[in-house]
Amino acid sequence: MNTAIMSSEVSILIFLNVFVVTRDPLHRFVDAADPEKGKTREELKRAFLDFVLHFLGLLISQKKILMNLKRVVDNDDELVYTIDEALAVVGFGRFQALVLAYAGLGAMAEAMEVMILSFIGPSVKAEWRLSSGQESLITTLVFAGMLIGAYAWGIISDNYGRRQALEFLFLKQNWLSMCQLMGLLSIAVVTSIFAILSVFAPNYISLIIFRMVVGIGLGGGPVYSSWFLEFVPMQNRGMWMVVFSTFWTIGTIFEASLAWIIMPRLGWRWLLALSSVPCLAAFILYFFTVESPRYLYLKGRTTDAHNVLKRMASINRTELPSGILVSDKMSTLDEELTTSENTELLSTMGNKSTSANPGFSSLSTLLSSNLIKTTLLMWVIYFANSFVYYGVVLMTSEFSSRQSKCGAIVLHSSQLTDSSLYRNVFITSFAELPGLILSAILVDKVGRRISLVLMYAFGFIFLLPLMFHQNELLTTSVLFGARMCLIGTYTVAGIYCPEIYPTSVRTTGAGVAAAVGKIGGMVCPLVAVELVSGCHRMAAIASFEVVMVLSAICVLLFKVETKGRELHDTVDVHN
Repeated sequence: MNTAIMSSEVSILIFLNVFVVTRDPLHRFVDAADPEKGKTREELKRAFLDFVLHFLGLLISQKKILMNLKRVVDNDDELVYTIDEALAVVGFGRFQALVLAYAGLGAMAEAMEVMILSFIGPSVKAEWRLSSGQESLITTLVFAGMLIGAYAWGIISDNYGRRQALEFLFLKQNWLSMCQLMGLLSIAVVTSIFAILSVFAPNYISLIIFRMVVGIGLGGGPVYSSWFLEFVPMQNRGMWMVVFSTFWTIGTIFEASLAWIIMPRLGWRWLLALSSVPCLAAFILYFFTVESPRYLYLKGRTTDAHNVLKRMASINRTELPSGILVSDKMSTLDEELTTSENTELLSTMGNKSTSANPGFSSLSTLLSSNLIKTTLLMWVIYFANSFVYYGVVLMTSEFSSRQSKCGAIVLHSSQLTDSSLYRNVFITSFAELPGLILSAILVDKVGRRISLVLMYAFGFIFLLPLMFHQNELLTTSVLFGARMCLIGTYTVAGIYCPEIYPTSVRTTGAGVAAAVGKIGGMVCPLVAVELVSGCHRMAAIASFEVVMVLSAICVLLFKVETKGRELHDTVDVHN
């Protein structure tokens, strides 16, 4: 590194930056001083003060740039390394395994709380003599809560930290307290407390309220994946994200097993109580978690980020690279020079007004010209994944060994004591295991985009025979294959989405996409249940096929493949 040349270049850039920002105030001052303009002395005074304040404010804003430059000059003979390079040297070891265990516990808890809806609905309907519409409303409100939570937790996580976001997922407080607590713990507290309250719900109204708040907590699922992602070396990032997704499948299988054992003997309240145990465990274990070093560095907490990396290296029994920690090879200098052009005096003096509405700011960033294409395409993909995945799950529960008025279509018995319902859900849940294995093989071999397209193509083929009447064995087989492929699309999209967004809006981007996906989950019963039960099977399958084709087209419209690439921290670097 040539220190003299670098110092000169930065000095020139700072001078140009000062000139650009003060150009308009200077022009207004000169204009006011022109006698021909007829400006009053008060107007001239205001113009002069405006120029001086802009100039002084900008000088203050350059202080951090000069300090960074001095730091580089002082360490000219030292090496530098990025967080991705540190993770590559430290590798995937015991530390990442512990992070995976905690994040996986959160994913498992989410899966159990979602899958439980398939079992408690009929029991609650019979006990409280509900209508079919009231029974369906339980599921709808849970997904509505997840829609709200996915957006809210993403914003909280990006603005206040991944760990802090998990903090509030487990604790119900007022909004001001939420903004102070944030994160992983928050998700666990909200989910666990209201899951337990659901056990003691005295009536239908209280139950749907409690379950909706549980849904808000469950909407924080993307926080777990983003948090884990930022600890994983990029070499095998795809494979480890697939391993993380396996915890969802474990949760669905465990919930089906639990329902098979508990429901016929103890009833739905005991099932709710036992299903909340993973949420309580996540709440207790939260206090052993650490914040993402990538998030800490992005927020200027370099020392904290370095300490987390040192702890990671110590637990993994390795050493960090020699040198100083930097972000994207000193790209922070360019970023500051670019952003300071639009810096106002109040913000340079430490005013936080620009962050007064972090939710709106994060969403506006997602819809900015740099990210709007990525955001809209991701929304379509997530909607399609939820719509088709939950549709296939619901159709599986609609097919059974009893002939219906529709001819070859067979529907499950409504007898709550019939163990075939639990057995069939248990068996079909295992379809996700080969899907996850296939995803793990493909995602780091052919990349995220090609993996998604292949999964959609095979899912399309598996569902195609259901357009026509088939026997029970073939119907079960193709549904098994379709679910295998659809969990693959869910998994790979869950890897691709956080990777393609920069750190500054990563969990907001993934959270909002997940929220849009919940809309697909809310809509799919109208197709998977209403159309099938109304003997319109061909229309239902055609709807799923069309949505998969549209989603595959959206995947092909992405130009970026994230396999083997470093995660970006800012929108500017992302582009």
